[in-house]
Amino acid sequence: MESTGTGISVSSCPWGKLQQPAEPVCLADIMSEQLANDLQAKEEERYVDLVIESPEPPVVVSGSSPDCDSDYAIAKALQAQFDREYDETLKRSEDKFNGTSKVCVSFSNYRIAPENTNYDSESEHEEVDDKHREWDSFVSSEKQFKSIPKCGYKKEGDTMVTKHDIAMSGRRNACRVMEFPPEFHTGDGGGFDMQLSNKVFNSLKIYSRNEQSRRNRLHDKSEQATSELSVDPRTRLLLYKLVNQEVLDRVNGILSTGKEAVVIHADGGSSQETVVPKECALKVFKTTLNEFKTRDKYIQDDFRFKDRFSKQNPRKIIHLWAEKEMHNLIRMQKAKINCPEVVVLKKHVLVMSFIGENHRPAPKLKDVMLKVADLSLAYEDTIETMKKLYDDAHIVHADLSEYNILWHNGKCWYIDVSQAVERNHPKALEFLFRDCTNISTFFTKRGLPNVMIPEELFKYVCGLDIAEDGPGALGQVRDFERNEELLTHEQIEKIFPFDHCWEQSKNS
Repeated sequence: MESTGTGISVSSCPWGKLQQPAEPVCLADIMSEQLANDLQAKEEERYVDLVIESPEPPVVVSGSSPDCDSDYAIAKALQAQFDREYDETLKRSEDKFNGTSKVCVSFSNYRIAPENTNYDSESEHEEVDDKHREWDSFVSSEKQFKSIPKCGYKKEGDTMVTKHDIAMSGRRNACRVMEFPPEFHTGDGGGFDMQLSNKVFNSLKIYSRNEQSRRNRLHDKSEQATSELSVDPRTRLLLYKLVNQEVLDRVNGILSTGKEAVVIHADGGSSQETVVPKECALKVFKTTLNEFKTRDKYIQDDFRFKDRFSKQNPRKIIHLWAEKEMHNLIRMQKAKINCPEVVVLKKHVLVMSFIGENHRPAPKLKDVMLKVADLSLAYEDTIETMKKLYDDAHIVHADLSEYNILWHNGKCWYIDVSQAVERNHPKALEFLFRDCTNISTFFTKRGLPNVMIPEELFKYVCGLDIAEDGPGALGQVRDFERNEELLTHEQIEKIFPFDHCWEQSKNS
């Protein structure tokens, strides 16, 4: 039997039974720090006795001094190592930030210990290879360049050394690479004798500049142009303002996306200045012209926006495009045509009434399978609306098809009129004939009988016979001359078809 320091008798036989201590010990005494220190001291004494009895040389146990424990010494050493690595990292950041600038910034106030502090005795006796000393290439290269006089060369023995020396220039290029922006990962180029030729350095320099300019372009694009389905930071700010002004109560999900805009569903607010419906549709026009570059032909010849049209500022074109749809919708409302009601316009965000119910938009005419009676009703409504647009609203839709007609409560509702033009527009008749072709083709494919062909529908809407050369050859002189509204806007330049001028020359 062997007796331990805790008073427990342990049998030398591994299958022996343990004897319980004579006196019970409470848990607080067992967990106390004093008891742990006593046990540690007894264990160290027992270990020292075993070492003395053995023929092997004694082993010095660190931290056995009465004033400090071994754990404390280890923690102190680890903290010193962490402080040293932190200061070295801070020094590298300071050198990289300053570069070759004459005005330098010092990070010495952020250092944990002064620069001349030795963390431990091992660092004093540490042997460092000169070839692998950190930042050695920087120091040696700077010294070599400064040693060359103003004449540009010096003589070392029988050789002539200039600043264009291959080895010296290579080390200098390696130092200049370390001065690239932090985004350019150069690595530890100063930790060894790295040499870069002028060709390699120039390639790296050009690549660094290109990457930096590309990052700036991407940063500007994400803030100023369309991103994430037209909801860029400026658009989000407009939506926040509409919510703060109580025009909108909440902005919900996206209803549809197109080449020119994104339609978002929103709940109407309780604004006292504007009558807002319960459900609204937000038409957010895309702020780039990448997907719809043919807008100019719909807006540059419109006398309402001719003086304000400019290709130099795409964002202003988008604002004009949104304003154009608002004016066209107002004209359609005055002509008693089924269309969304305009609530408010904020730059390129148009707030309209929602066509549908319970957050579900009305389906498009192409997606609805109508009976013959409803299909006939939709056809009659469409051709009458085309005539009202031409006669009462004085506009041509210019993009009328089954994609821009909604079927709701047994009626047709007409949307997407941002490209609609005045009927006196130079290409209005071409756009009208295209609309007639789209409508006739759709209802004919659906099997509706007695559908007018495009030429008959064109004559029914505008009262003009289509020429053999198509609608582009139709003379629009009569409309230009009789339109007093156009003349009041000082429309000096008038566009006359060639055939009309040729016939007038024959008659004269």
